Amino acid sequence: MAAAQRSAGTTFRRSLLNPAALGYLAVVAAVWAWIAVDTLLVTHADASMAGVWGFFVTAPTSFLFAPLPGPLPLVGVAVGALVQALALGAAYRWATGRPRGHGRTSHA
Repeated sequence: MAAAQRSAGTTFRRSLLNPAALGYLAVVAAVWAWIAVDTLLVTHADASMAGVWGFFVTAPTSFLFAPLPGPLPLVGVAVGALVQALALGAAYRWATGRPRGHGRTSHA
């Protein structure tokens, strides 16, 4: 019954604020920092393909936004990162939330 009474915000926060989701978001941020450095500070004889990695780390959700016009592909990267982080966070909560045996004691 307590699980049914949780608000959507609480579930969202618990799915997003755990080691799996935060680690994934850190990887996405590191990739985009690398893309920014490569774009702004490194001179290339031809075009750099570094920006493609931003889509790869947030795939498959970001690929749904790729053919859209204007800045919408970049919005797709942000949406993709959020969707994947929520999915990883929910999987992490599911994997770590189950009791592992009868010998568990409560330290409450």
